[in-house]
Amino acid sequence: MPLFVAGLNHTTAPLALRERISFAPTELTHALLALQTELAAHATHDADGRPPQLTVLSTCNRMEVYGVLTDASQLEAAVRWVAAYHEVAYEDLAPHMYQLVDQAAVQHAFSVASGMDSMVLGEPQILGQMKQAMRIAQDAGTIDSALQQWFEKTFTAAKDVRTNTAIGEHSVSMAAAAVKLAKRVFDDFAKLNVLLVGAGEMMDVVIAHIAGQTPTRLTVANRSLEKAHALLASYTHLNTDVLRLSELPDHLAQFDVVITCTASTLPIIGLGMVERALKSRRYRPMVMVDLGVPRDIEAAVAKLSDAYVYSVDDLSSIVQHNSAQREAALADAQRIVDVHVKAFDVQQARRVWTPHVHSLRTRMDGIRVAEIERALSGLKGREHVSAAELEQFMTQMSARFMNKVLHQPTLGIQSHDDDVRHAWQVVTRDWLQSED
Repeated sequence: MPLFVAGLNHTTAPLALRERISFAPTELTHALLALQTELAAHATHDADGRPPQLTVLSTCNRMEVYGVLTDASQLEAAVRWVAAYHEVAYEDLAPHMYQLVDQAAVQHAFSVASGMDSMVLGEPQILGQMKQAMRIAQDAGTIDSALQQWFEKTFTAAKDVRTNTAIGEHSVSMAAAAVKLAKRVFDDFAKLNVLLVGAGEMMDVVIAHIAGQTPTRLTVANRSLEKAHALLASYTHLNTDVLRLSELPDHLAQFDVVITCTASTLPIIGLGMVERALKSRRYRPMVMVDLGVPRDIEAAVAKLSDAYVYSVDDLSSIVQHNSAQREAALADAQRIVDVHVKAFDVQQARRVWTPHVHSLRTRMDGIRVAEIERALSGLKGREHVSAAELEQFMTQMSARFMNKVLHQPTLGIQSHDDDVRHAWQVVTRDWLQSED
């Protein structure tokens, strides 16, 4: 059963396409079950009757389907399903999608989890996002032992990379990039009012960096005020407050820097809201950084002359820095990933051949037991057996066992079929050279 990855990321697809095929966390369970049903229907054969195993990783910079197929024909079906689910023409989506199988898929997964494939090299959030994707698949019942083992080995490789390389030490976070952008517009960050829209995992990283700049005021807007307060709990030394998302239109004008990252499928900040805010500000500029995919800020806002709007793709040139250190860390990480990929390949090969080995040992044991029973039957009713007779019985039994075990290899070595003869010659040559 081939392992596979089908997906796209910030290097293969523009933001406008990525946001169209992203999955909201609340819809993933339904989507996984629907995709599993679809792929099961496309299988041309399925010896063990199990459905394909699947999970979906959907972040700001990538959407990827990971899985274990029961039939190779299901790979294209997965891409077509993604296109249909999001109402995107297959012809528009397919050129931006990569489809990786077996070793290439394993290599990709290990690299993604290690932060090697991220826009921000070495960023740690992706590992947590992959773990969350696995948990969602477990809850949905679309993950089985093979896919779970793959992901567990992926997490092990990522831990090794992060522990033994400097891959995360030279990266600039999205939050740091946002500060740099704000400083291009405003002279003193400490005099700014900053608004964070959303209180998810990404905002944990953002707020830590923003707080280090000690803005005049730091506000978090979120649907849940409880989560907003929790996000601010460690920053009591700052002037902070919270807002409900519904209060944004009345308060947006107060903020110089707005950073958004929510799971909303529709824009939270629209053109009209920003136009009114700028008018109220007497057209003093606003820096707006949208880390959401799909975007939280309506695309048309970027056309306003006093609104400096940046998406995740706009930040890529800023986060690419310290190229020499980055390349050295990446090379170290690649060597570690290559070692883990080879080890995984060996393990997978053993997994594939385990049933065959079991059958072979069962067959040999059957011959052994049959010969022992035959030998014992010849001794029935005998009270005393001389050493010479016992030796004769043992010699005959071992000879019969040897003849039966070597019968098939002997025929194979003498086969008229070149492929069969060569295969048996290789096997027996290695066997004869073995010291065991």
